[in-house]
Amino acid sequence: MSDGASKIRLDKWLWHARFFKTRSLATKLVSGGHVRVNGNRAGKPAQAVGPEDVLTFPQARQIRVVKILAIGERRGPATEAQALYEDLAPPEPSVRENVPPSPRFEGKGRPTKRDRRKLDLKRSDPLD
Repeated sequence: MSDGASKIRLDKWLWHARFFKTRSLATKLVSGGHVRVNGNRAGKPAQAVGPEDVLTFPQARQIRVVKILAIGERRGPATEAQALYEDLAPPEPSVRENVPPSPRFEGKGRPTKRDRRKLDLKRSDPLD
């Protein structure tokens, strides 16, 4: 790309960087006023963005803060898309880290087949 074309439409860049599956989804988000460019609300999907701009927008259940490193010429594979930005948001804790391990049969949860056999043996044992 030439130096004069160092800007790209906001919705197009979000789509190139693979934050959204379709460009129309990116357009809807920007039109709804949910994207900020350098701290200012983006007014329209055609707003020009370039390297060094910082974008803040919601994606799924998290708020993404990314710094644009490159424009990108096409919507390529994920590895190529990840080179277009630097993620500035702190990493979210994994959902699995917050979930306690599944309970074994101690009066909690459903017993395993092995636990049920042991219970059946205790019930049928006449010496108890």
